[in-house]
Formats: sequence, C-alpha cells, structure tokens
Amino acid sequence: MSAFPEHRLSIITLGVRDRAAMTAFYQDLIGFKNVGPEGMTMFDMGGFILGLWEADKLAEDAGQAPRPAEGFRNIALAYNARSIEEVDGIFARLKEAGVEITTPPHKAFWGGYSGYFADPEGNAWEVAFNPFWKFDEAGRVVLPTGETA
Repeated sequence: MSAFPEHRLSIITLGVRDRAAMTAFYQDLIGFKNVGPEGMTMFDMGGFILGLWEADKLAEDAGQAPRPAEGFRNIALAYNARSIEEVDGIFARLKEAGVEITTPPHKAFWGGYSGYFADPEGNAWEVAFNPFWKFDEAGRVVLPTGETA
C-alpha cells in the first residue's frame, strides 16, 4: 500500500536568504507570476507551486536545523524545452542578463541537450531538450510508456 493516495507533487519550497531579491529574479527575469499571499512567494507552475520562503522560517517549520547556504544543495530544478533552439535561446537571455551559467548547453550523454544555471542564491536549474519526451496541451511532460529514457 502506498503512503500517498495519489502520485503527484504539490509544492516545492526553496528556503532563501533574501526573499524579495529572489522573488524579483524569478518574476522579472525568469517570467514567473507571483500568486502567493503576503509573506510568501508562490509561483504557479502549471500543476504545482514553486514557493520561496525565508530559509530560517522554513527550517523551523520543518523542525530541522538550518543548513549552510554555501555549496551544492543536492537538488536541481529543471525546465524541459521543446527544442535545442529553445534551450539556446533561454541561455542567451540568461547570459545577457548576467545570470551565472554553471554548465553551458551541450549534447548530453543521455541523448538530449542540456545546460545549467544558478539563481542568485545558488539553486541549480537545468534547461534541457529531451528528444524522447513529448508534452501535453498544458506543456506538461508525458513520459513514454514502457521505456526508461
């Protein structure tokens, strides 16, 4: 028996040091729309929410000790593009805006094309084109059935 009655994701919350600056980055540069109540940033991601909340408050709410902000956080968020050209266009705009590109777009070992950038607080984002995946009308990834690619 599964602990969760439905297999889905509702919210990913990033604990941040400067919520106002991070909200501005995601809203003004990346283009996400903040739909959150006062005191928390929430971006509608087409079926789930990307939240931004102060790291100390998030750690307290979760009953955990805050962790150092430096270094890789062992998680990457990802945007799957519809083409190699879309990936390149996104990275061109990010580079022009002065965003840190941690891994430039390249042909990936798994048969696609991807690169990484970091938001102002070092959270890793992958932008990739996967030729094995399709999208539904809402832009959500539809995994191939019976395949692991």
